[in-house]
Amino acid sequence: MTSHREAPKISKDPVADNTDLYAFVSPDKPDSVTILANYVPLEEPAGGPNFNAFGDDVLYEIIIDNNGDGIENITYQFRFKTKIGNPDTFLYNTGPITSLSDSSWNVKQFYSVTKVRGPRRSGSSTVLGNNLPTPPVNIGPRSTPNYTDLANAAVNTLSDGSNVFAGQRDEAFYVDLGSIFDLGTLRPFQNLHLIPTPAAPGVDTTKGFSVHSIAIRVPKS
Repeated sequence: MTSHREAPKISKDPVADNTDLYAFVSPDKPDSVTILANYVPLEEPAGGPNFNAFGDDVLYEIIIDNNGDGIENITYQFRFKTKIGNPDTFLYNTGPITSLSDSSWNVKQFYSVTKVRGPRRSGSSTVLGNNLPTPPVNIGPRSTPNYTDLANAAVNTLSDGSNVFAGQRDEAFYVDLGSIFDLGTLRPFQNLHLIPTPAAPGVDTTKGFSVHSIAIRVPKS
C-alpha cells in the first residue's frame, strides 16, 4: 500500500498519515519477518527548529492477520511521549548530539510497544518494551556528526526477543507525484496525453525527503 497525502482527511494530520507499509523476510534472519510502517509524508529533513516527530496523541498499530480470514490475530501498538529537557529554549538541540542521552538534545521522544493477541481492543495484551528511545532527526554535520551511530543505538530488543526501531528515515518509495497529479500522466508517455507535452524521464518526487518509520522484526510463526 502507498499513500502520500492522497486521502483528503488524513492529509490534515500528517503524523498519523501512513505513507507505505512493507513486509519482507529478514535477509539477516530468514526465520523472521520485518515489517515497516512509514508516516509523515514528504517530510523535509531540514525542517527546523520544530522538526517532525511521531504524534504523542496517536495510537500507531501494526495489525497482523496470519491465517487469511481478514481478522486480526496479533497487533503491535506503539505509543510515543515527547520529553523536553530545557523548557527555556525553543531549540531542538543546543550543541552536537553524540549519544541518545546527550543533554544538548532538548526534544527527545520515547515509546512503548504492546503486543495484543486476538481482537486489538479486547484481546490479551503484553507490554514488550517501555521508555524506548528514538534517535534524533538527522539535523546536519554539526548537530549530528555521527548520525549512523545514533540510529544504530536506537535499535531496541524487546522482552520477547523481537527487534524494533522508530525514527526518521530516508523516503525509499519512488513516485513521480508532480506528473501523476498533473491531470494523470506519466512523463515518458505525456506526449500521448489529451493535453500533450514532450516526453521526458520520470522524476523521483520523494527523493531527498524523509519519513518517520516504525520497524519491527518478529518471528514468522
